[in-house]
Amino acid sequence: MNILLTSAGRRSYLIQYFREILASTGTVHASNSRWSTALEVADLAVITPLIYDDNYITFLLNYCKDHNIKVVISFFDIDLPVLSKAKEQFQQEGIQVIVSDYEVTQICNDKWKTYQFLIQSNLNAPISFIDIEDAERSLQENDIQFPLIIKPRWGMGSISIFKADNSEELIVFYKKVKREVKESYLKFESQIDFEHSVIIQEYLDGQEYGLDIINDLEKNYVTTFVKKKTAMRSGETDGAITEKNDLLEETGEQIAKTLGHIANLDTDCFIVDGKPYILEMNCRFGGGYPFSHLAGANLPGAILKWVENDDGVEELKGYTVGIEGRKDIIISKIDDGIKQRS
Repeated sequence: MNILLTSAGRRSYLIQYFREILASTGTVHASNSRWSTALEVADLAVITPLIYDDNYITFLLNYCKDHNIKVVISFFDIDLPVLSKAKEQFQQEGIQVIVSDYEVTQICNDKWKTYQFLIQSNLNAPISFIDIEDAERSLQENDIQFPLIIKPRWGMGSISIFKADNSEELIVFYKKVKREVKESYLKFESQIDFEHSVIIQEYLDGQEYGLDIINDLEKNYVTTFVKKKTAMRSGETDGAITEKNDLLEETGEQIAKTLGHIANLDTDCFIVDGKPYILEMNCRFGGGYPFSHLAGANLPGAILKWVENDDGVEELKGYTVGIEGRKDIIISKIDDGIKQRS
């Protein structure tokens, strides 16, 4: 089986996980719109057009047909809705795209829709606003207090995230985030509603956790892996320890059965006064997954088993609590011939 991992970025460890599983039975291809370190560790790599380019899907389809690719998985939020809408085109060529339904990608990518989904599902979430006037009114009525978090409504990682401690900072940061959205790749998704492209959220003060909430390819709930975060860097989990937590596992199951995602749902949450508050959901492998893998889970293996209509649950039973991990920084030499490796 040959697989293509799109928008691979710096997720070289994920490329390695899939290579270890396939070994001599298939090849792992990686793509990105520009050179990235993950391309260096793939069996074959290719530079693609930009995700929003009119030729992006055609390029991927042709590449998959030329290299007998049977499975496509993306690691990037912006890629997910584009691939989801094109899922049937790939299926007609015998290629399975492991991506959630388009509606699910919209709920996860749009933090305002995430908030609405959580509230409607009777799940806790930080109080959120997309109109600064509503936030200011709630402050005046003492429904919320400073500090507040200001960040892009569509975005990932730590891009343009600020903490406002007073009204002056709220106004300044709100304008700054909106300007930075307009000047970055976030402008593409924000075109839907640029005037409401910034979200203002209640600041949560508690222990932060990361969840890998797993459904199979038919959207059936399988399990939830819980990790207590011990370090963060640039909005991504830098250190974590695996944990058994019935409350968060039950929360994961509730989310999975309500949302109906496919494969992994990378979820950030806080425990505040004994209650779980969901901050963000990403329907893809997230930066916290390596800690689940380190602890014995093997979601890449389970996915490939599910593709072949095998029971992949055994691949997930090795998860061990109490395993602590930290990420490292390594240096990769740039391969000048990367574009020719495909």
